[in-house]
Amino acid sequence: MLSPSLSKALPEALQCLSLSTPERASDAPSRDVYFALLREDPEPSALHSAVEYLERQLELADALPCDLPADPADIPEWILGSTQQVGRQYREYLAARRNGAPRAYFSGKAHALHFLKGVAPTKLVDGAWLYGLTRRWNDARLLPLIRIYLEELGNGVPERNHVLLFKRLLAAHGCERWEALPEANFVQGAIQLALAQHAERFLPEIIGFNLGYEQLPLHLLICAYELDELGIDPMYFTLHVTVDNADSGHARKALDGLLEMMPRIGDRSDFLARVARGYKLNMLGASTNSVIREFDLQREVEAILAAKSQVGREAHSDYCRIAGRTVNDWLAEPQQVPAFLEALQQHGWIRRNEDPQQSRFWRLIDGPGARMFGVFTGYEMTAIREWIAGDWQGAPRELSFRARSRMLEQPTTPANARARGVLRSRGQRAPATAVDEFSAELRLLEDRLAEMESREERMDLLSRLMAPALHHGAAGLMATRIYSGMLA
Repeated sequence: MLSPSLSKALPEALQCLSLSTPERASDAPSRDVYFALLREDPEPSALHSAVEYLERQLELADALPCDLPADPADIPEWILGSTQQVGRQYREYLAARRNGAPRAYFSGKAHALHFLKGVAPTKLVDGAWLYGLTRRWNDARLLPLIRIYLEELGNGVPERNHVLLFKRLLAAHGCERWEALPEANFVQGAIQLALAQHAERFLPEIIGFNLGYEQLPLHLLICAYELDELGIDPMYFTLHVTVDNADSGHARKALDGLLEMMPRIGDRSDFLARVARGYKLNMLGASTNSVIREFDLQREVEAILAAKSQVGREAHSDYCRIAGRTVNDWLAEPQQVPAFLEALQQHGWIRRNEDPQQSRFWRLIDGPGARMFGVFTGYEMTAIREWIAGDWQGAPRELSFRARSRMLEQPTTPANARARGVLRSRGQRAPATAVDEFSAELRLLEDRLAEMESREERMDLLSRLMAPALHHGAAGLMATRIYSGMLA
C-alpha cells in the first residue's frame, strides 16, 4: 500500500491506477524452470517440464479478467486509448510532485536498488519469449515479431542490448546477487524462457503475451523518473519508453505481428482465444508494484546481516563483547540478528537517526582504515547507511543521475574525440592485425560462417548464438549484428 502521506498527496485516481497490476501466486517450481532453461543447451527433461509449466500457468491465467478487445479491428483504438490514459496519469503524477508530493514508489535509494534486484529475473531475459521465432526468418509474416526481438537485443550493439544494460546497472550498484529471491519473482522470467523454447506449440500465446508486454505502462515512466532522481541510471527504463511507442515502436509491431499471423483458412476464433490466454500470462507472478510494496528497510537490514552471519560467525575475535556476548556468539544463529542489532544500538555501536559517521559500526565497514572493508556489497552498504541515518536531517540529498553525468562531462579535446571515436566503434570487427584471446572466438565465428554453403546454415548458427543465455556475450552480439544485416 502507499504511505499515508503519499495517499494524501497524490490524486485518488493516480493512487488506484499505479497499483493496478494483478498478482497471482503459483505453486509451480518457477525458479527451477528458470535456471534449467537459462542455459546454452537445456536438457530434454527441462524442455518437457517447460511445456507442463506453461500449461499450468495458462490454467491460472484462465481465471483472470481480460481487457484485450475480442475483435482485432478494435485493438488499434485500444492501444491508443491505453497510451493516452497512461499519459494523463503520468501528468497527474508530475503535477503532484511539483506540488511537493514525495516519490510514489521509492522511499530512498536502498528501496530503488531492492526493486532492481527484485525484477532482475525478468529483466535479464528481456525479449526471450520471441526467441523461438528467429529460426523462421524466411516466413515474412513473422518479420515484425523477429524485429522486436532483434531490437530487444540492441541489434547487436552492446550499449542497446537490454539484458546487457540491466546487467551493467546491477553491477554498478552491487546488486548482482538475486538468485535467492522469492518464488513469485521468477514466474515471469520462467514463462518467457518456456515460450522461447516452444514457439511451434504456443505461437498464438506468444503473440498475445507479446501484445500485452509491449504496451506502455505507467510504472515504467515513474520508475525512470524516480531512479534518475535517486542518482541511478534510468537508461534501461527510458529506452523502453521510446522503443515501445504505439506509433512505430514495439506496441505497433506487436499488433502488426498479430494481424500478419491471423488465420485465413483455420479457426480464427480459436486462434484469438489463445492469443487472449497468452496476453493474460503477463498478469502472473510478482509485478512491479508488488516488488516495490514488499520492501521494508528494517527487515532488509536484518536479512543482510543474517546472510553475513553464515560466513562471519567464526571470523571475529573474542575480545570484543557486546552485552556480555562475543560477536561470534551473536552470529551463531541467524534468528538472533534482530536482538544483535538492538544490542548494538543500546551499547552505542549504532546511533540511529544520526550521521552514520557517528556510529562505530559504520566506521568499521566504510571509510579509511575500515576493518570490515569489502564485507558488504554496494547495495548492502546503501541499505545499512539509510537504516542508520533514518530521519537524520543532515542526510545528503542524492544528486540526480543526469545532473551527475553533466558534472562529469569533459570539454572536447583531440584526446577526447579519439576516445569517443573508439566508443562509437565498439562492436565493430577488430582490425585484422589485432589477434588476441579476446577476439579469437569472434574470428572463429566469421571463419565458420564463411565455410558454410547456404544461407540456411548460417542463419541457423546465428540463431543459436542469439538464445536468451548467449545473446549478450561477445559472440552473441556479433551473431545478432550479422543476423540483422542478413534479414534486411
